[in-house]
Amino acid sequence: MTIEDEVPLDGGNATEGVVHVGDTVRKPWGPTTAAVHELMRTLAAAGIDVPEARGRDQHGRQILEFVPGTLALHSPQLSFRGLSRVGALIRAIHDASEGFSPSADAPWEPLLPVPGGATDLICHGDLTPWNLLLGERWVFIDWDGAAPSTRLWDLAYSAQAFTLNDASADPADSAARLAALVDGYGADADLRVCLPRAMAERTEAMHEMLREAHAVGREPWGSMFAEGHGEHWRTAAAYVAVHEPLWARTLTDAASA
Repeated sequence: MTIEDEVPLDGGNATEGVVHVGDTVRKPWGPTTAAVHELMRTLAAAGIDVPEARGRDQHGRQILEFVPGTLALHSPQLSFRGLSRVGALIRAIHDASEGFSPSADAPWEPLLPVPGGATDLICHGDLTPWNLLLGERWVFIDWDGAAPSTRLWDLAYSAQAFTLNDASADPADSAARLAALVDGYGADADLRVCLPRAMAERTEAMHEMLREAHAVGREPWGSMFAEGHGEHWRTAAAYVAVHEPLWARTLTDAASA
């Protein structure tokens, strides 16, 4: 393999040095990569379609299967059926992760820790439209940020990102889309009650993380804040918070329908 064989992949915000080589993706190897690959293999063994983790190359980089497709972020808006499929996929990932513990301790560093610190499973942490490839397969990529979290905190980000990320959208339409994803997940009554507040907290936490990163020069988050991500998450956080009663009513009504 020569440098000419490597095609840089862009679109990510947090990881540099990602390249496409043949039927693989090469990425920097980090402190938690071995544990993340072990998690991915555990999910694959449970029937979850994830990129195959193929170890390490001669340059010390991780080797992952290249999965063709278009990111959901750049695809037409998902239908209710598509959102339900996403919810079911997230539920399957959570269920398959239940009880997983890596064979060796990993220095987990969740980007946005769960409020209060209590965790119940290792989560991807970013099951969002910018990490979902759509094609013959629907596959979540970019597992490098996996860390201890909870079903609620992980689902809160996914539900918000897939259905409540456009502050200009009609809230009633957004609420119906939210219900489709949460129904697909098969959320129980307790999760439905907690989810609206968790979505507001999770969205505000993203904005606050970016704001603080900009203040102290922590990259790449500081530059992302200045380049428009800060304003986006400020607006999204306000939208999710102000309509929290609507999300709560919708999820409750959907459960009783």
